Order: sequence, then C-alpha cells, then structure tokens
Amino acid sequence: MSTFDDFDDEGDTVLSSIQLDHISTLKKNTDLSKIVDGKTDFDDDNDEWLLTEVDKMDSKTSDKEEQDVKYEDIPFKIPDQFPFPFEPYDIQKGFMRGLYQCLEQGRVGIFESPTGTGKSLSLICGALKWLKDYQERQKLELEELIEDNNKENRNGAISTTKDDGELDWISDYKEKKEIEEKNQKKKEEVEYRLKKEAKLTEIRKSKKCNKRKRVQLEDEFNDLMKTASKDLKESYKLEMDHNNDTDKSGVDVDDDDNIVLDEYNSDDDGKNKHGDDDDNDVDDDDGAVHCTKIYFCSRTHSQLSQFVREVIKSPYGEDTRVISLGSRQNLCVNEAVKKLKSLSLINDTCRDLQKKKTEKSSKPVPKRTKTIIGKSCPYYKQDPIEDFKDSSLVEVRDIEQLVTLGKQMKACPYYGTRLAIPDAEIVALPYNTLLHKSTREASGIQLKDNIVIIDEAHNLLETINNVYSTEITGAQLVRAHSQLNQYETKYRSRLKAQNLMYIKQILFILGNLIKCIGGRTDVPPDQQSLAHSATRLMTINDFLFHCHLDNVNMFKVLRYCQRSQIARKLHGFVEKYRPDIVPAAEKVKKKQTSTSSLSNFLKSIVGKENVEEEPTKQEEKNDFVMSSPLMHIESFLHSLTNADKDGRIVLNHQRLFSQCSIKFLLLNPAVHFTEVVKDTRALIVAGGTMQPISEFKDQLFHGAGVKSGRILEYSCGHVIPGEQLLPLVVSTGPTGIQLDFTYQNRNKHSLLDELGRSVINISNVVPGGVICFFPSYDYEKQVFAHWENSGVIDKLQVKKKVFREPKRAGLVDQVLHEYSSCIQTPSGSITGSILFCVVGGKMSEGINFSDDLGRCIMMIGMPYPNINCPELKEKMDYLNANFPKDKEGRSPGQVHYENLCMKAVNQSIGRAIRHQKDYATILLLDRRYGRSSTVARLPGWISQYLKKTDNFGSVFSSVSKFFNGKKTTMKS
Repeated sequence: MSTFDDFDDEGDTVLSSIQLDHISTLKKNTDLSKIVDGKTDFDDDNDEWLLTEVDKMDSKTSDKEEQDVKYEDIPFKIPDQFPFPFEPYDIQKGFMRGLYQCLEQGRVGIFESPTGTGKSLSLICGALKWLKDYQERQKLELEELIEDNNKENRNGAISTTKDDGELDWISDYKEKKEIEEKNQKKKEEVEYRLKKEAKLTEIRKSKKCNKRKRVQLEDEFNDLMKTASKDLKESYKLEMDHNNDTDKSGVDVDDDDNIVLDEYNSDDDGKNKHGDDDDNDVDDDDGAVHCTKIYFCSRTHSQLSQFVREVIKSPYGEDTRVISLGSRQNLCVNEAVKKLKSLSLINDTCRDLQKKKTEKSSKPVPKRTKTIIGKSCPYYKQDPIEDFKDSSLVEVRDIEQLVTLGKQMKACPYYGTRLAIPDAEIVALPYNTLLHKSTREASGIQLKDNIVIIDEAHNLLETINNVYSTEITGAQLVRAHSQLNQYETKYRSRLKAQNLMYIKQILFILGNLIKCIGGRTDVPPDQQSLAHSATRLMTINDFLFHCHLDNVNMFKVLRYCQRSQIARKLHGFVEKYRPDIVPAAEKVKKKQTSTSSLSNFLKSIVGKENVEEEPTKQEEKNDFVMSSPLMHIESFLHSLTNADKDGRIVLNHQRLFSQCSIKFLLLNPAVHFTEVVKDTRALIVAGGTMQPISEFKDQLFHGAGVKSGRILEYSCGHVIPGEQLLPLVVSTGPTGIQLDFTYQNRNKHSLLDELGRSVINISNVVPGGVICFFPSYDYEKQVFAHWENSGVIDKLQVKKKVFREPKRAGLVDQVLHEYSSCIQTPSGSITGSILFCVVGGKMSEGINFSDDLGRCIMMIGMPYPNINCPELKEKMDYLNANFPKDKEGRSPGQVHYENLCMKAVNQSIGRAIRHQKDYATILLLDRRYGRSSTVARLPGWISQYLKKTDNFGSVFSSVSKFFNGKKTTMKS
C-alpha cells in the first residue's frame, strides 16, 4: 500500500474520525498488519471498538494536557509600543502588557484597574493590538504553509516506509491529514476575512458618494412634486399613507391556525431538533466563517454605548468592525411593536409577525432566506437586512446609531446585528446574552477559540446566580393552569393525541406545583389565603418527591415545550381571546366551553366581592406585564433538571396565595460558566474593584475546572499620587463614643447623636459635595427621622443643603441635578451639598461624583446582609460543605458573608477620584474597619494609604489640613 488512495470509503471514514494524536498509541496496542494485509476488514464491530478506544484516550489526553501545561513557559513577545490616543500612563502601559500576555498565552485573567485610570481604553487598545497582530501572523503562516505545501508536491509524495524499513502508513496519513486540515482552515478564514475587508472598504469608499446622490435625488423629486398635478399629489399622498399604515400595522386578526398546535411526534428526535425558534433560524448561518473576535460584555446598554464611543476615540476606530447586540426592546424600529409595554409582549409579537407569511409559503427555500422573507413586519426582509449588516460594520456605531440606521434603511436592527456577528471583530453585548446558554446559542454567538472580556465583573458571581435562578408565584401558576385548561377545551377536537397527552402532563405539573404551596386550581389566586407565612428550603430531589413529580420525565416535557412552542401558542390564544382566570371545577360542573360563558361566571363572582386588597391591584399589574406566564414557568421547570447538589428550592408561603412563590436558587455558578471558560481562547474579567479576588478563583474558576497556573492576576494602582487621597478609619465620635454600628448597637440614640455630631463637624470643613452611604434604605430613613427631631438636619443645612436618594428610579436624575447645581452655584453660607445614599442603591454604582461633586465619601457602618435570610444561610452551608477553610481558619461561608459586605463597600467608595487631578477624603465610620481582615479586602490604592485614628480630634485635624493644603495648591 503506497498511496492514500488505496483506502476504501469505510476505512477513510473511520480514520478521519480518529484524533490523530492517538494513532501511534493505537498502533502499539493493535495488530494493524492484519488489516494492511487484508486479513481483517473494517467491519462495524472494529469501527465501534476503534472509536470507543479513541474517545477514552481523547478524554485522558485532554485532562493530562490541562494538568501539564505550564503557561509561564509558553513563549510570547510583548510589543514595545501600543497605539493609544495620547501618551498613556505607566499603569496603562502595564495593564496593556499584562492583557497582551494573557491573550497570547490563552489564560484566564483577573484585571483590576480603579475607575478613572482609563481602564476601558486600556482594554480596547491592548486587546485590539493583540487581535491585529494575530491576524497578521495568520496571514504570514498561511503564505508559508502554502509555499511549503507546493515544495512538498514538487518533491513527490511522502514516503510510507521509515528508515528502519518499518511500514508506517498510519503516521503518513496523520501527517498529511494534519497539514491539509491546518492549511484549509487557515486558508478559509484568512481568505474570507480579506474578501470581507475588501467588500467593506468598497462600501466605505462609496458611502459618501451615495449620501450625496440620495440627497440630490430627493431634491429633484421635491422639485418635480412642486409642479405636479393635484391628482398626482393626492395619489402620492394616498400611497404614502398606505405605506405608513403598513409600517405601523400590528398583528392582524387571523384564524386560529397559528394558535393550534401542530402535530407532534415525540419519537422523531431528528426532526426540528432545535425547535421552531426564529432566533435560531435567522442567526444559524452554517455557511458563514466566523473570524477570530473579541466579545466584550458589560452590565448595561449605557455602559456598552460608552465602550463603543471609546473604540471610536481609539486609534483603531476607523478600521475595526464593531457590532453591538441588544434586546428587541432596544433595537426594534416597528412602532406598533415598540409601543407594547412589556418585553415579553414585544418578543412574542415580533415572532408572530415573522411567522405570518413564512408559514404560508409552500415552496421549500433555504433556511436563512425563509426566515427573513416574512412581509407582516416591513423591516423584516432579506435584502435590506443584508445591506444593514454590511453598513453596520463599515462604521463603528452604538445602539442608538444602529436604530437610526435601521430606520433609514427600512431594515430590522435586531436581526441585522445578529447576522453581522460572524464578520465582526468586536461584539459588544450585555451580560445575560453571553452568560445564558440558550440566549447565547440563539444569538449565534460562537465562543470557540475567541476572546471574552467581561467588564464591571465585580458582581459576576451574583449575576450568574441571578440569570439561572427563577421564581414563580402562585398567581402565575393558577393563571397558566386556567389558560391552558381553557386552551385544551377550546381546541380539543383539533389536537392530536400526542399534544393532548403532553398538555395533560403540563396541567398535572402545574396542578401539583399549586398544591405544594397550599393552593387550589379551582379558585382565583387573589381569593385564596393561607393560615400562616413560612419559608422552607428543599433539595431538588426532595422537592420533586414532595410535589409527586419524581416520576415525570421533565426532559421530555421540556423538549415538547421547545419543539411545539406551546408557550407562544398559548400566548397567542390569550392575546386573541383574553380569557379570565376561571375556576376549573366550576367550568367542568356547568360544562361550559365558551370563554364568554366563563367570563360571565367570573364576573358574577367578582361582583360579590366589593372590597379588594391592595396586593390584588399589584397582581393585576403583573398580569398585564406577563399575559401568559407559561414561558416563565418553563424556565423554572428547566431549573429542576440541574444536579441536586447545585441548587435549592425555596418555598415561600404568604398569607395571600397570589404572593406565595417557588424559587430555584442556584448555589454553584461555576456549573454554568464551565462552557464559557472551556471554549474561549482567553477570558478576561475586569473591574475597578475586583477585591476579594480569592472568591473569583475559588467559586468560579477553580469550580469550572481552571487550574491555578492558568489564572493571571493583574492589579494596578490609581493614577493619582498619594497626597490627593485621604482615607481614614473613624472609630470614635467627637465626645469619645465608640462608633460601633453592629445590629445590637446601631439603633441607640446616643450612637445616632454621636454620628450626627461627626457628620456636622466634617461637613463644616469639606468644600463642595459630601456623600454619606448608609447600609439600607430603612436605616437611612430611621437616622434621618432621628436627626430631624434632634436638630441635626437644621445644623447641617447651615453649610450644606441636604438631599436624599429617592427610591423611585425616575427621580434620580432630578435629585442629582439639584445636588450638583447647589455645589456649582452656592449662595450665602452654603458651601455645597450633602447627599444621603444607600449601599447597593441607585447611586452606589455607575454614578460619577468627580471633583467638587464628591470631595468626601462617608461610609456609615458596614452593610452586612441579613444573616437570618434563608437563602444566604443555604449558600453559606453549601460553601462550607464544598470548599476548604482559608489560611486563617475561617469557614468559606463566613468568608463569603464578609465578601458580600466589602464588595458593596468598595463599589460605593469608588464613586470618588475619577481622574488624575481629582482629590477626595474617604471616611470609614465604624471601628470594625480597622480590622486587618477588613483592610485586606479594600482596593490596594486605598488600603496602602489608609490611616487608623484613635480619636475624632485627629480625624478633624487631618481632614482640615488636607483641604487647606488643596486650597493653597490651587491658589499657587
């Protein structure tokens, strides 16, 4: 056997499926000479055995590789210069070097850079420098590989006999296959990238010409219309009105074909494996080659827009392809859909508009085309969306600019941005889109061998827990049961046996969930009450036994829900017929099948109840927000498929059944983060205050299988010199009373009076704005009421105008505007403002109190969470059972409890010092801040200058001297 062409098809199939690194091992353990001599065929048994052995070795090898990799030995070269819009600070240079190293070595990095040090710009310039270098290396490697391949072809085929005469055709096959696959992969990616870049360059060149031409044509048309006849003008007006009506059209009244479930075959596993998900269809472009890219995640859309603006300002702003992803609520340009008042309604209506015409098409068309030719939504069309995709990559745009572009091009920005993902070099997206697996897959995001950067990652653990923790209420369960019951009754004659069987199963599940929290399916939720309130925690398995659901195949039920799209069908039914919550037992008793009869029956009941409790009004509001809660309940059922040890079920019994709830609490965030870590080439988590870093390593990265050697930590100081920051621990007040805001002491009037005296004294010597952070809204309210009665507020008002953080989000901007106006334009004896805020509130994150807006930050007490909270206690118990004690002998649960407090503190005190010339004092008003374990959890740029004081006199003297020195410096 001298050439590879002698292998038959069966042999090729088996060999091509083998991981080539294992062939030499197989050869040692297998008498392959019999196969070569033709004595043994590649029959099915041999194929199965061979592939089984390879799978075993592949698993062992990958584990061994992960353990054996020494990342510090991986060669890398860090550039001497990084393109930057100005001369970078030394800490920015260090940050970019560390980032480049982490990306080049394929590691997991934890990067801490205080707010105000240009973290976003450092991330952009460091990461894009690596990406551009990587692309250039790919191009050079491709040229070398092609040249080597040509030389090999000129020199003839590779010899299949080793020097010692031993036949080694398998090794030859391995070498040839490796070279071919490597060449082909690089060739496809590089050629596709170069082709796309050429196309976008051409579009960019013609963009200005097209703009001028369009304006010219519009002017010519307007001139012609001025001289047009009256009939022509009226015809034009009618046509334009018709088009506008089409644009604003909502869901047309249709028959029930789109509501009734299609025939379902549970045994047909190969059909529609991913369900009839329009999101998947649009973005699952199998033909597109995904270039190596950077996924940049942040918490809010405003933060992502700010990031995009930083990209524009960077040296890479003109030649980098950037796309921003958002929800339909942020990107939809169809006015009829946008005006809907809830995200769930917007999502469902959008999908319904797509399906209107596509489902009527009888011709088989390509998958991608089929999903974009729907005509019910005027913006959901193939050609405009394709044009939008290219235009969005030509110029860097944020979310608002993408929406404007979509309106101009009459194209849907939501689907256009998703189609642009394969060609984008940077994809900016919210946390949830990346962290939630089904959302990630539906969006067409491929993490394999790409870079993921998660900014503002200080709450990453809590974010993952929140994404996968689901809570359903008694009102939602009863409403879903009633709606599905009425749906089944109305369409019983049109539903096939399989659909009826699964609907009965879902009704059984809903009914048992209602019973487990003490409710009934035949009584409206607001008319049910329980004897007492209680909270109970259970493991997943115990909960399933408790609800008698242990024999239900939840995976098959969820697969049915996904493929049949029953939640959307039910939503369509509810939107069309608006069924009321009807007592099921009474409906059966009276044998009424029409929704009008049921509605009349419910109205007769409601008529007898003249008095409604306040929670009922809130429940009605929630009902409107989610007209059909079945999709939300599906998420909870999916949570029940988690491993028993990774989560808990919280049963919350309230006096009013509609307020009872069942919650899945995720305890192990690493289980849902493992895939992200495993697939990405490199992962970066960054933030202004990442302390305590040990929590990330222990609970997230180590739990996801990341070895310690792969983790790279980088923390830099602030851009300001030490003399511009004065952090102090204030242990006592002016009269010597110890400031101890523990739960036992914090309500004492003597302590509150001492706190008031401390705040008054400090406010008298601090210019500009003072920010006071309280542990909770309740405590802030209590302290403020006491100070009003004791005259502290009046004394504060002599020097500072007092403002309070509002609970309503809509009032935050107004309060901040008044607060800043008073500082910028003081009058009389007023020297500024003082703002009472709450840790974890609306002003503790994302608000910029720079310069005079935040000359002093006071942290009053330590914001420990409620230790008696059942969910917190369960989390602490889980950590104690699964993680070892720290070096100081403290239990993991206790460490977690302290970390929750200090992360909140770090975020709050980081509101001050926003740039190099800024200065401020940070006062920690509680004796417990002096503990070494607490100081170790503060950011390094604060802890290195932190001073512990013995008396309030030294505090007052230090603060006065600090600001007097700044006055002198400014005058000089």
